[in-house]
Amino acid sequence: MVKVIIERRIMPGLEEEYELAAREAMRASLGARGFIGGETLVKLGHSDRRLMITQWRDLRAWQEWHRSEARATVMERILPLLTEEETVQIFEPVP
Repeated sequence: MVKVIIERRIMPGLEEEYELAAREAMRASLGARGFIGGETLVKLGHSDRRLMITQWRDLRAWQEWHRSEARATVMERILPLLTEEETVQIFEPVP
């Protein structure tokens, strides 16, 4: 199992539009092979900062989703709303 942490910074004033696009992206990932679950957090006092924590069966499942046409499609709506490129970090349980 791996957890994927994605950090995003949203352009001021576009938070509501971002939320709609992010929900669509999360719905799309529900059908991805190996997707277990996820949550989205907003940084306290910074409505333009989002943290997505998703859980995947294994690294391969995440990589397949990350390279998929389905993700590319939902990201087309999200990317123009960001002030900078998203950061992605992958974590695994301590053995």
